[in-house]
Amino acid sequence: LQSSLFCAQKPNPLSLRTSILPTQVGNKIVYHPLRKNNKVFSPNRCVGKIEASLKWEKGYKNVEVFSKEHLAVSLAYDVAQLSTKFTKERGAFTVALSGGSLIKYLRKLVDSPYAETIDWSKWHVFWVDERVVPKDNLESNYKLANDGFLSKVPIPPLNVYSIDDSLPPDGAADVYETTLRRLVTSNVIATSTNGLPKFDLMLLGMGPDGHVASLFPGHPLLNEDQKWISFLNDSPKQPPERITFTFPVINASSNVAMVVT
Repeated sequence: LQSSLFCAQKPNPLSLRTSILPTQVGNKIVYHPLRKNNKVFSPNRCVGKIEASLKWEKGYKNVEVFSKEHLAVSLAYDVAQLSTKFTKERGAFTVALSGGSLIKYLRKLVDSPYAETIDWSKWHVFWVDERVVPKDNLESNYKLANDGFLSKVPIPPLNVYSIDDSLPPDGAADVYETTLRRLVTSNVIATSTNGLPKFDLMLLGMGPDGHVASLFPGHPLLNEDQKWISFLNDSPKQPPERITFTFPVINASSNVAMVVT
């Protein structure tokens, strides 16, 4: 995944740590050691696999642990910076959302200063994956995003592209891909060098089994490289019917952020 966000081993000019946090913010506020049963676990006592992994990834010089609150603050700052960048460059900002805990980490975007300064009229919102259920169903990623984020910011309704929940999974996937192709043709969505839709920002979560979007470990959809959008009727996680972006589309994005705690 081509990510320019939250990269621990490279200086990031958008980094919250260097541009917003006052110098007096010290370890007591920013650094929160890992805890279990109220016992502090030192990084020096990491299990072998983690220690070996960090040694193997030689590029990682510093590992820092932040609170979930800081993640929300940092995410809002970086998203706002990208929104400004692409709005100026392209006149549009295309964002693809996933479900799960991601939406709650977008909560800072609906507060000052972002609520008033982001040009929400230029946002175009899509879903990386969606459960094929009615939009008012508690399992719906649309409902989750709408209740927690979209209903609180003035994005034009026509710029919010949800799936057609009246169709079966294969039909919903086909219609959604047709929508993407139309928006690529009209230059709302940028195009990668190999002709794939190039979203300005893709926000991904990760399930407990390691799945992203609705691409589950060991599932045949991991190998899909022709379709932009595909579907499944046998999701290992309920509900079983879903549509999902495929890996080529995810990897074609200008920016990918995996928002994982």
